[in-house]
Amino acid sequence: MAAPQTINSITNGSNFYSSGLRQKVDQLMNILWAGGVNNPMDSIEQLSYLIFLRLLSERDELMASMDKKYTRIFSGQWARYAWGNFVTLTGDQLFNAVRDAIEKFHELPGLSETGKLLFNRATLKIYERPTLRAVIQSIHEMDLAAHDGVDIKGDMYEYLLSKLAQSGTNGQFRTPRHIIDLIVTLVDPKPGKRICDPACGTAGFLISAYNHILRNNTKPADLARGQYYGTALKPAQWKFMEEHAFTGFDNDANMVKIAILNLYLHQLEKAHIEFHNPLTTTKSGQYPGQLFDVILANPPFAGKIQKESILADIGLETRDTELLFLKWFIDHLAKGGRAGVIVPNGVLFGSGKADKKVRELLLTTCDLQAVIALPSGVFKPYSGVGTAVFIFEKGRPAKSVWFYELTADGLSLDDKRAPIEANDIPDIIAKWANREEGPNSFNVPIDRIRDNGWQLMAGRYKPIRLESVHHDPPEKILEDIVCIEKEIAERTTALMGRIRKNE
Repeated sequence: MAAPQTINSITNGSNFYSSGLRQKVDQLMNILWAGGVNNPMDSIEQLSYLIFLRLLSERDELMASMDKKYTRIFSGQWARYAWGNFVTLTGDQLFNAVRDAIEKFHELPGLSETGKLLFNRATLKIYERPTLRAVIQSIHEMDLAAHDGVDIKGDMYEYLLSKLAQSGTNGQFRTPRHIIDLIVTLVDPKPGKRICDPACGTAGFLISAYNHILRNNTKPADLARGQYYGTALKPAQWKFMEEHAFTGFDNDANMVKIAILNLYLHQLEKAHIEFHNPLTTTKSGQYPGQLFDVILANPPFAGKIQKESILADIGLETRDTELLFLKWFIDHLAKGGRAGVIVPNGVLFGSGKADKKVRELLLTTCDLQAVIALPSGVFKPYSGVGTAVFIFEKGRPAKSVWFYELTADGLSLDDKRAPIEANDIPDIIAKWANREEGPNSFNVPIDRIRDNGWQLMAGRYKPIRLESVHHDPPEKILEDIVCIEKEIAERTTALMGRIRKNE
């Protein structure tokens, strides 16, 4: 059983930041930039390969020391690819050894299927020999051991992935971690459930769901010490979570590799991650195929898919990815399954046949429990597009929908996204259980939504709140006016007297 991961050590400012790994990551990125690896996506890919090689070598050594019957991964002809060998090499010898390791690693006997996928078609892109040696030495010097019982490698990699903010050339960006955590909190995934993100990117939703389950299944004594180890989980629940609970797809091979290592560093090395476009191909040959208990996603909603590529079984006459994904979510949820997904505002009010059809389907075959309007600056500096969150459950029609207009998320809504005090997220969580109404929230019955063509824009239904204003009675107002006029007259008389005196 893998050692569980403590949640939010980045957020609370302990462990990761005090470990010095943040400075090491910054140093690595600077070394690569100066050495000609200028695309942050390439830098993260290359570091992923090298970090994985180090960790796998160290685990191979540990397992061999603990079990004499253990068959080493790095043995025979593969022994030269063990991490310790790279540390002593320089120049062309180092370059050739690392390149061979990265390009041949998918053939390594004993490597998991996930590891083989990570190194599929991998190649070394750090061509400057001094730069490669500096990167190897820096990774070798990293303290990746647990601190105070907390494994911080996952937080280190999360920080590394935050560097994707510097890359806007390929349209790839990460959903803010606090928005992911909010959605996961509202969906509330449980142990023993199959969880899927069909556009997983760096696997942020899957990792947040894992941490959520750990936090909600930890013994009170451990919680009191600030540890979220999932100590209340039974062995069968652990086994299911490690081997069957998490599935992720992405149609970007680079993102798949990043997701694999991110999950690996969060002790989820057996999670099922695959290079796959769910809108164009099926996994089992039959649609919808496997159903999931939880779907969490922020799918791409820019551009259109070629009509002939779209699965006919989706049954939606549109090329818009946001509508196709929403239909996919509905189709692939098991009865009683829950979903938390981000959609662009156009889905809320679009007047096309496909728009209306998917909204009606969402409200009649699912219980759409919440529509949370996000401010347009949430995804800056990548995009200023307006978005919303849908929280829904499959298997019963909605009776009413809870709307919440989130106006602040604790960060400024400009390109800097600097911390600020204003934050509606705690209020959303506090009101969620009872769908309480307030200045930012209100409930709308399904009949009213149906009468409005199934539109889901909050502004269409937001109640007009009239605030009473207290005024003094007329006699009091007149009395005040008389007093003011008397004071004006007295001051005027006094002023005129001073003027005459000066003359």
